Amino acid sequence: MIKKLSAYRTYLLFSAASALLFSLVFTVNMVYQVEVIGLNPLQLILVGTTLEVACFLFEIPTGIVADIYSRKLSVIIGIVLIGLGFTLEGTVPRFAAVLVAQVLWGVGYTFISGAIDAWIAEEDKSISLDKIYIKGAQVGQIASIVGIILSTALGNFSIRLPIAAGGSLFIMLALFLFLYMPEDNFKPSAPEDLSTFRKMGHTLKSSMGFIKSKKIIILLLSVTLFYGLSSEGYDRLSTAHFLKDTMLPKLGKLQPVTWFGIFGIAGMLLSALAMQLIIKQLEKNNKLQSAGILLATNIFYILCMIVFALTRNFGLMLVAYLSTNMFRTINEPIFNAWLNNHIEDSARATVLSTNGQLNALGQILGGPIIGIIATKYSISMGIACTALLVTPVIVLYGIIKVYENNKS
Repeated sequence: MIKKLSAYRTYLLFSAASALLFSLVFTVNMVYQVEVIGLNPLQLILVGTTLEVACFLFEIPTGIVADIYSRKLSVIIGIVLIGLGFTLEGTVPRFAAVLVAQVLWGVGYTFISGAIDAWIAEEDKSISLDKIYIKGAQVGQIASIVGIILSTALGNFSIRLPIAAGGSLFIMLALFLFLYMPEDNFKPSAPEDLSTFRKMGHTLKSSMGFIKSKKIIILLLSVTLFYGLSSEGYDRLSTAHFLKDTMLPKLGKLQPVTWFGIFGIAGMLLSALAMQLIIKQLEKNNKLQSAGILLATNIFYILCMIVFALTRNFGLMLVAYLSTNMFRTINEPIFNAWLNNHIEDSARATVLSTNGQLNALGQILGGPIIGIIATKYSISMGIACTALLVTPVIVLYGIIKVYENNKS
């Protein structure tokens, strides 16, 4: 009989492996879509919108599956679908194939979204979620650097190779988790005597009731909606901004894709350093003042994105880009831990899937608008408008901070 790994070790391995493989794919993915397939700004946004439509439609159903049947099974199915999507995109350089790939890996992501966080929250209660998520983010950053280096090296031979290789390795990761991932504390959220569809209805109803009863959950989910509205424009246009709006310095005989490897490594090192400072703060006080940290982080995040959008000077653009990504990286694990600490176990995966669905909805609504602006006016204008779309989170975090202070 194969001996399972501990839940904490498995979570760290999952965080490292998935981060490495996503970096392997994403370091060259946008360059591939711009330079090889020749997508324009609106097509780039439509690729992202297709992905988010898939996420929006499947977030809740897949979250309910994770709450009813198995967190582990949900994660494994998701990884296989992600692998198939990237393999398709890397082997068929056509716009239509890219769209189909987005559907595959988007649906796959919804099986993982919520399920992996709910799984570790239930399987290991000996370590605080703050520490688990931040440590997971930290090992993910280190692994991402390895993925970026591999992607850049392979991309100099063939820009399609890292994408196809990443897809195949995701499928191998699914096999590894099938063999070694434990699941000992899972309890179905619906009574066993109900039919499948009645179980899903029961779980959805109880989760929605839980959300409505918690004002802070509603506020945090509102924050997620604005993150969704703003993220698609930045994600899809930042690479094109470098390629179209500034002059990348020559690196001998190396391909321009090498620069994006350098950007990625520098960004990961900067984010890892910032995350280590937060871990030190957590070890010192045993608790983060999440509202205050997130409020400050998002103010700097917005300011740096605006600078990135408006400048065409390579040096300033690079500094603003790295800073924007650093503040975004700091934001994610703190926000996730804060949200998770307010959710009951029985509704966790479904509530987290609702969170993911709101993010997808925001990207569906905001992405095409930014794409039209970027195509009609400029990529720079598109990214600047993206920064404006995230500004309401500052107000929401201020409200949450006041709300928590009044409760305490």
